[in-house]
Amino acid sequence: MSSRATRPSGTPLWVQIETTLRDDILKRRLHGRLPNEQALAERFEVNRHTVRQAVQALQAKGLVRIEHGRGTFVQEEMIDYRLGRSSRFSHSLASQHLVSDVAVQSWAEIAAAGDVAALLGVEPGTALLRVESHDLADGRVVSVCTQYFPLPRFAGFIEVYGACGSAAEAFARFGIGAFSRTMSRISARLPRPEVARALQQGKTQPVLYVESVYADAAGTPIEYGITRFGGDAVQIVVEPD
Repeated sequence: MSSRATRPSGTPLWVQIETTLRDDILKRRLHGRLPNEQALAERFEVNRHTVRQAVQALQAKGLVRIEHGRGTFVQEEMIDYRLGRSSRFSHSLASQHLVSDVAVQSWAEIAAAGDVAALLGVEPGTALLRVESHDLADGRVVSVCTQYFPLPRFAGFIEVYGACGSAAEAFARFGIGAFSRTMSRISARLPRPEVARALQQGKTQPVLYVESVYADAAGTPIEYGITRFGGDAVQIVVEPD
């Protein structure tokens, strides 16, 4: 059905289209993936450049996200990552009724060095397990992770972690029923190209860069992790203990 844009009081056509689409989104008449530019241009009887201006304005206001190669999607509600002493990202997803999973991308045994060795409290050269993975919420990649676990304590950890899809559950199977976050450091950084691709965002769009150290009940570090969140999908909620 045509929704031909008019030009009352000299209002630019793209502003009228943005207003119409914004109302459709806020009233939930429009959700999921937006029609493509050609379909929207036909609906409003304008050229595709005019439609593109309207969609870019919606993106700037946080109402839609543009996923390169996939299309434009109505922005869902932000995911709260509740940063508490004993909580992990999977706990936050579960509390928001989102299905969480971990997709292990690669792993390797490396020698500890620099800040990684210091944060884990091990001597340089100590063997570590490094795991590269993606956190998924309802099947969508929402973070790109790098995790380090001391060896030989966590020998065989990758098989357990990959099978259960939860670090907390994997720790429990290694006899660690209680653990706590001993350090968190949060910054905003530009993503590496592979991170931007995984998060389906532009390379010039910053990500939330969260570093965490976890320790067992005796205070011995068991994990140093770096998690890169899409800044338009996740917000950090700090919960004092």
